[in-house]
Amino acid sequence: MTKKTIRDLDVTGKRVFIRADFNVPMDDDGRITDDRRVRLTVPTIVSVLDRGGAVVVASHLGRPDGTGFQASESARPVRDVLERLLAGHLDGPVQMAGDVPTSAESAAAAAALKPRQVLLLENLRFEKGEKKGDPAFAAKLAGYADAYVNDAFGCSHRTDASMDALPRAMAPKPCVAGLLLERELTYLQGVLEQPKRPFVAIIGGAKVSDKIAALTNLCGRVDTILVGGAMAYTFLLAQGIGVGRSLVQQDMVDQARTILGLAKERGTALLLPTDHVCGAELKTGTATSVVVGAIPDGLMGLDIGPATLAAYSASVASARTIVWNGPMGAFETEPFNVGTFGLARAVAEATKRGCTTVAGGGDTASAVEEAGLADALTHISTGGGASLEMLEGKSFACLTALQDA
Repeated sequence: MTKKTIRDLDVTGKRVFIRADFNVPMDDDGRITDDRRVRLTVPTIVSVLDRGGAVVVASHLGRPDGTGFQASESARPVRDVLERLLAGHLDGPVQMAGDVPTSAESAAAAAALKPRQVLLLENLRFEKGEKKGDPAFAAKLAGYADAYVNDAFGCSHRTDASMDALPRAMAPKPCVAGLLLERELTYLQGVLEQPKRPFVAIIGGAKVSDKIAALTNLCGRVDTILVGGAMAYTFLLAQGIGVGRSLVQQDMVDQARTILGLAKERGTALLLPTDHVCGAELKTGTATSVVVGAIPDGLMGLDIGPATLAAYSASVASARTIVWNGPMGAFETEPFNVGTFGLARAVAEATKRGCTTVAGGGDTASAVEEAGLADALTHISTGGGASLEMLEGKSFACLTALQDA
């Protein structure tokens, strides 16, 4: 699915509505603790400003209830970061106006925009129409600009008004992809449609139920699946292997057994941990031991063991394409980060050798960043849920509203 991008538009003297994903983490004092999502949309905004256009940019932030302005969920902290990142490309400050996106103040500010100016709308979810996908809400936003840009991959699996109804409301005005969305589609769609082989998928996390659709879609598409995280214990239990007190989804054992059979039937090697770093509880400083095979009743598996890490790293070393979604253990709690960080280093080494390596967002992106390897992979997605749904083979309705290349 190749889409026109912001590069294809003549934006001189035009107002461009950019739907971004600025849903950034903030501390209790309202300070942004990770501005990566803002930084990654800056090139799209700069593309408009440097060619003589103006930008109306909007995003949701947090989970407001749609009943109007809430100070704790305001986009104002994003405004300050955005203004700093756009220094040298702006004529004047990044503007904000009104307490909700479709206020009279917001509409007037959008209409008054001059080239090289930016208006940041307040949190889209301050209005109920956003989550409801309301065409009337979208129609009001459509009047703010001469073109629409989707640069919010992390929200592209949703049918919120600004993602789906808005580009449809703007037709026949141009509706295209931003540079970040283009990159996400290039790597996430590209690796599934035209991978170089061997093709290895690393799938981890806590719950089989979260990954069952992705595993089903990947069986037969990839050469090898490496399974880690707590979800591995449901698979091991399905094989009759004791897992002690490890986290297991009892209601998913049959589905895990089905996936094992499907992988075999479709010629995909599905590898499970053969040893585990275990403890009696998930807590820093708890006594740990490496257990090979069945886990005793009093212990729980909290990370892959050294033999498993070595085997998984060897599989990664021979790969030419790798997709990764989900950690190998409880990496947030030392010492159960060794498996995830060790595998991240192996993936980074594979990247150096020319392997295409793509990591999903969410916990995977956090783990790679904590390992100090955020720049060592080919691509780290900004969308946890969206990247997972793409691995599941799902299509995104909002992308059909964008113009084909």
